[in-house]
Amino acid sequence: MRKKNYPDYNMIYSDLIRSKFPEKLKTFRSILQKQMSFMDVLYLNKQLFGDLNIKKNQKFRSYDSVTIFKILDFQNKYHLTNTQLADHFKLSRNTVTNWKRKFLSVRK
Repeated sequence: MRKKNYPDYNMIYSDLIRSKFPEKLKTFRSILQKQMSFMDVLYLNKQLFGDLNIKKNQKFRSYDSVTIFKILDFQNKYHLTNTQLADHFKLSRNTVTNWKRKFLSVRK
């Protein structure tokens, strides 16, 4: 069984912040020192670049099952509809529906 290779987000964002945003290094030090989840990556990306190019970057995102479960738990916790959840995380409604079909049926 092969081990999944994930990008080293800590290294990527550390280098990025040091080279382009050195004034923000202290702000994000606590996030960079821990093992980053995909939610941390989304947060950092939004803080550094804002909402610019969100549509362009959306097609390059991928989500692991842990992150998908966190997003679906977020929906249950805050009683959001699929549309509201999709708007919050910049997803399509169809993606949310497909995740619910695939992952929530597995959970039961």
